[in-house]
Amino acid sequence: MDLGLRRSMHVRFIIQYDESANMKKMLTDVDVKNKKVLMRVDFNVPLEGGKVKDDTRIRSTLPSINYVLDHGGSLVLMSHLGRPKGEVRKELSLRPVAEYLSILLKRTVKFADSTVGERTKAMAASLQPGEILLLENTRFDPREKKNDPQYSKELASLGDIFVNDAFGTAHRAHASTVGVAEYLPAVSGLLMAKELEALERATNDPEKPVLAIMGGAKVSDKIKVIENLMKYVNSIVIGGGMAFTFLKAKGYETGNSLLEENMVDTAKKLMYNAESRGVKIILPVDVRLAKSFNEPLIAYGIAAVIPSDQIPEDTMGLDIGPKTEEKITEEVEKANTIFWNGPMGVFEKDCYARGTMAVAEAIIKRNTMTIVGGGDSLYALNMTMEKRGLELQPKTPIHISTGGGATLDYLSGKELPGVRVLQEK
Repeated sequence: MDLGLRRSMHVRFIIQYDESANMKKMLTDVDVKNKKVLMRVDFNVPLEGGKVKDDTRIRSTLPSINYVLDHGGSLVLMSHLGRPKGEVRKELSLRPVAEYLSILLKRTVKFADSTVGERTKAMAASLQPGEILLLENTRFDPREKKNDPQYSKELASLGDIFVNDAFGTAHRAHASTVGVAEYLPAVSGLLMAKELEALERATNDPEKPVLAIMGGAKVSDKIKVIENLMKYVNSIVIGGGMAFTFLKAKGYETGNSLLEENMVDTAKKLMYNAESRGVKIILPVDVRLAKSFNEPLIAYGIAAVIPSDQIPEDTMGLDIGPKTEEKITEEVEKANTIFWNGPMGVFEKDCYARGTMAVAEAIIKRNTMTIVGGGDSLYALNMTMEKRGLELQPKTPIHISTGGGATLDYLSGKELPGVRVLQEK
């Protein structure tokens, strides 16, 4: 199998955690010897031509997989891939992942072409210590997303212990994340424990000052997060497309920039609440312009820059400008705890990636307690390291979260269903 895949994540997943900080039982709290461990993993990885193109999520689960194998257990792995909507779709099969995992582990990973049924049950029952079986895409069965009790029971019959190591799906109450815990003792995997420990440490008693950097397209996606962050942050940077709704709320003209008209009043309220709490809101003071999404405006070889209160009506902002980069870098240099979720611009286009890369570089150099969440932020962090020759320091306090939606739900104060069902210590 061709291993020349695109590695968008260069960060090694070294599992370091403080067991006393986790109130949920962990994989290390149970005896797996001669047991069949049913483990929910997050193998929702990009495939191209039937090959894995980014193995970040696969590698992040290896510590839990190896723990079970090294301690005499056998494994039944289950995951979803993509959005098949309850239908079998060949291009979303997990078979290529099983082949890839076999290469990583240097041992055979058996593959079941169905998640349940007599053949799958027989394959699971025949597993010997040290053997692994990966089930087909759980979302091929329409009962998965409905958290159907019968489907949950059928999945649970494949193991003796349930381990949830899929933090990225912990905000989903599905059969493979929540339902099976009704029938098996349920504990967290090592990755799940690491994610929870980092988030708990960063939110329960963060070292001040605390900075949140929020990007992405829509204010509506991040309202609850911003509201909850105000309880313990000192400053919030607003970038990306969502910044223009806030700029509009300040009375600025935003041209053809991305704008949620129905969220302008909400943005005003958020800014008012922040001011009343003593939380500083930092908005772009300059932006990089484009004629349209696919028509950059170039000046001197780079995207044209203009103050954020002077955006012409026939243009749009696609990135923060250099003065805004400087302001954010100053905030990063002062902060002792940082949350970053979302890019500062359309970073897929080189001329509008400078703002996001500046944030990533500042965070890498600051090397303080940081939670980086969301696929775009992770990709930007690694793109920056690759292009600018930077590396994270050994035992860095920068935590690379594998959960986009799960991390946001946690930061917005929501209880995660996939964590709630795990046994307490």
